Amino acid sequence: MISANASVAECMTKDFARIKPDMMVAEASASLIKKALLGGPVVDDSGKLLGWISEQECLQVTLQVVYHNTRVATVQDVMQTEVMTVNLNQDVLSIAEQMLTAKPKSYPVVDDDNKVIGVITRRHLLRMLDKKLSEKA
Repeated sequence: MISANASVAECMTKDFARIKPDMMVAEASASLIKKALLGGPVVDDSGKLLGWISEQECLQVTLQVVYHNTRVATVQDVMQTEVMTVNLNQDVLSIAEQMLTAKPKSYPVVDDDNKVIGVITRRHLLRMLDKKLSEKA
């Protein structure tokens, strides 16, 4: 069974955009693009999770700035504050099944102190499943 052989730690990336609440949204957007992620955790100086910002929020604000010349927003103005998280002990198959529903498709991975230690996405899980299929072939 795959779940016995794969862990959240193996699937997640530690190379994610660490977004600060006082960043301008354009800067956060550039960070997400650089890391090729659809969203990223908003963290305080100690790395604790404060929220999540996605490309959707970044796109909305950037459109307003570019086409409507409206004020420039900070991340804390638009970030989501209710964020579903994953911990290292969760079963990766149950996370994958959860991603098939209307739930978010990217999650911050947090430790017991709510510090972000990684991000896990559909792509990470697909990569793991593809590797498992290749090993069986």
